[in-house]
Parts: sequence; structure tokens; C-alpha cells
Amino acid sequence: MIYAINFDLAGESKQNREDLHEAIRSLGASYKCLESTWLVETDLPVGKIGERLASYVAKNDRMLVIGVTRQYSGWLPRSAWEWLNQRSMWLPDPKIPSLAASR
Repeated sequence: MIYAINFDLAGESKQNREDLHEAIRSLGASYKCLESTWLVETDLPVGKIGERLASYVAKNDRMLVIGVTRQYSGWLPRSAWEWLNQRSMWLPDPKIPSLAASR
């Protein structure tokens, strides 16, 4: 699964940000596509991702971890789209009904 990890660190130090970045990279194949947004390919469920990153954020920080579908749009470098497209080909297209839905 591919997840977008988005965060705002309040009153952060450079070391806190670097530690969080390292923790995100440890989750699996990753791509930093915006200042505080990473794309990560991992087999971990979303709740486990939050648990693994919890110690890197303070109570006044904010974080959102959300699954990525094939419905996306934006203005990113070509390398970001290549990373995402290579890994999202296996994601279900929400416009195409799955076999389970048609039974």
C-alpha cells in the first residue's frame, strides 16, 4: 500500500525533523514530495505507521497518514510522478468495479 504522510511540526528543531524523516524512510520505499509530505510504500497497516511515528511528534504537532488511491492530481517534479506511477499500478482504479463487487 502507498500512504501519504503529512505533518506540521510546531517549535521543531532541525534534529527532530531529521529523526522523523529517518523514521519515515525506515517504513519502506519512500519519496519526499513536499516540504512536510512523504509518499511511502509499505505493507504496514495505517495504524502501525502512526504508532511507529508517534514518538517523533509532540502533542502540539500534527500528522495525517492516509492511503493513496489512483485518483491523484497535482504539481510535482517528474521524478515524484514516476515514483508514484511505478508503485500505484497495482492499486485498484476506483472507477472500475472489482470482481467482488460484481458478484
